[in-house]
Amino acid sequence: MTDIAKYIALIPLLGLALLAVGCSGESGADAERSNRMGGDREPPSVEAVLSELGGLPLEARVSGTVQARNQVQVYPEVSERVTNVYVESGDYVEADEPLVQLNNRSYRDRLRQAEASLRVAQADVRAAQATLSEAEARLARTQRLVDQEFESTQTLEGVQAEVESAEAAVDQAEGQVAQAEATVEERRAELEETVVRAPFSGYVGERNVQVGQRVETNAALFTLADLGQVRVQVPVSDRIYSQIRTGQTVEILPGGNATNPVRAQVSRISPFLDSDSYSARAEIDVENSDQRLLPGMFVQVDIFYGESEQATLIPRSALYDNPRTGEKGVFVASALGEEMSIEMTSGQGDSSATKPALTEPTPMQFQPVEVIAEGSEVAGVRGIDSGTWVITVGQELLMQRGGDVDARVRAMEWERIMSLQRLQDQDVLRDFLERQQRMAQERFGQDPNPPADSATDDQSEGSSSTLRTARTTTPSTAG
Repeated sequence: MTDIAKYIALIPLLGLALLAVGCSGESGADAERSNRMGGDREPPSVEAVLSELGGLPLEARVSGTVQARNQVQVYPEVSERVTNVYVESGDYVEADEPLVQLNNRSYRDRLRQAEASLRVAQADVRAAQATLSEAEARLARTQRLVDQEFESTQTLEGVQAEVESAEAAVDQAEGQVAQAEATVEERRAELEETVVRAPFSGYVGERNVQVGQRVETNAALFTLADLGQVRVQVPVSDRIYSQIRTGQTVEILPGGNATNPVRAQVSRISPFLDSDSYSARAEIDVENSDQRLLPGMFVQVDIFYGESEQATLIPRSALYDNPRTGEKGVFVASALGEEMSIEMTSGQGDSSATKPALTEPTPMQFQPVEVIAEGSEVAGVRGIDSGTWVITVGQELLMQRGGDVDARVRAMEWERIMSLQRLQDQDVLRDFLERQQRMAQERFGQDPNPPADSATDDQSEGSSSTLRTARTTTPSTAG
């Protein structure tokens, strides 16, 4: 090959080299931005709230049990066969209302016998009183005769002895009447005991009696409770015992439901700590006319015992444990200004009107913080200033792409994040699945499995919401 032919053959290779040099000559900012964006992938979507400055109420969450303020087991007074049951579990009864009828035939017979004996004793009294009256009349006549000296003194003394004997007979007969009356009252009380009555007004539960059953005096027939007032008992550990006082506000969460707590106050605290659990028992009296609290119910109780120092307040879901460094911190969007408004846009894939719009891609940074105080939903921290946008949903997506990456931010209201933190795990999963299914049906008809390349910001947001909320059960983000 001639030299000219060799040079001609090298021309295509030289062009490719020049093209590569030109491509590598992109600005460093563009390359860095491409790296922060995660290559060709769309930037993740996250949710953020604006941190605030304030004092955080100090609270202790403890578990307690509910007891009716007046709750008893109802026992029969006599051992007999049941002939009738007047109430069922769940019935409300008034005080002294009959609950169970026991066989009373023998008790009625004994009462009739006692009443007959009483009538005999009362007749004996009348006979003795008649004898006494006759003796007293004879004594009066004899006294006149003695005064006229027609009768002797000895005769008068004999009549006086008869009167005294008649008086003794009357006293004896009256004593027998009193004894017979006491027997009648006793037999009547025994008959009354064959009817088991409510000792006070309340609700009947735990029925353990049937018609025809023979019951003993040591067998409980029902449990009766006055649900109008209940008492919640909670343990107070030695760590916070010195900070708990009577009169402090508490919030009782029936079934762990934090959306509608029952507010009350600490009623009393035991001065003794258990040597095994190192805790004392506190009691909370609660008006329970709506019967939200039932005896035996397991509840969570938040005791508010003070306020922390001033600090930057953030939702607890914003706290994140960096898996690379082990530091606790938050992701912040420092490039966003405090004055950024929460702009609403039409909700795509969600027929419920509007939702906040996404910003343009903006840098994210992980910032370590010191937690000063933690509540059930809010934490007070040092390390960031108030007015900083902190990420509450989507931290895992940021960490998966290296941590300090660009992301699109959806600015949210505090209340929205608080409600998200209150969701239970199963509620989060159900909400996410329903949302994904609804978006799939609206965008792809009946096909629940859209193509992988059709992912949108809304889907990314849904995924990040599920991932973030799943972490709310860990100590660092539990809400």
